[in-house]
Amino acid sequence: QVQLVESGGGLVQAGGSLRLSCAASGRTNSAYSMGWFRQAPGKERDFVVAINWNGLNTYYVDSVKGRFTISRQGTKNTMYLQMNSLKPEDTAVYYCAAKYGIRVWHERNDYDYWGQGTQVTVSS
Repeated sequence: QVQLVESGGGLVQAGGSLRLSCAASGRTNSAYSMGWFRQAPGKERDFVVAINWNGLNTYYVDSVKGRFTISRQGTKNTMYLQMNSLKPEDTAVYYCAAKYGIRVWHERNDYDYWGQGTQVTVSS
C-alpha cells in the first residue's frame, strides 16, 4: 500500500505559477507509477499527466502540454507538478495517484491509491 499526501496548492493570478508536491510513503520499494488528476466543481475527475516508475516516460493531456511539467524524485519518493502560465480553466482540486507497475497509466480506474487533493485557484 502507498499513502499519498499532496501540497502546494493555492490562489494565483492568471499567468502565474505553482508547484505541487506529492509525497509517497508505505511500500515504496516496489516499482510504481504516479499521476495527477483534477476535478472542477460539478465535473468529472480528469486525467492531467502521469509518470512511470523510473521517471523516464511521461504522458500529458493536450491542454497542459508546454505549461505543466511532471517530475519524480525517487530517493525521497516525491512527485512534483510544475504549473506555469496558469489559466482560470486550470482551477480545480488536484489529486495525485499511484499504481504498482512499470508503465504509465492514463485512466482514472487504473489507479489504486489517491491523495486527499489540494485546491488550485487561478483568478482572472
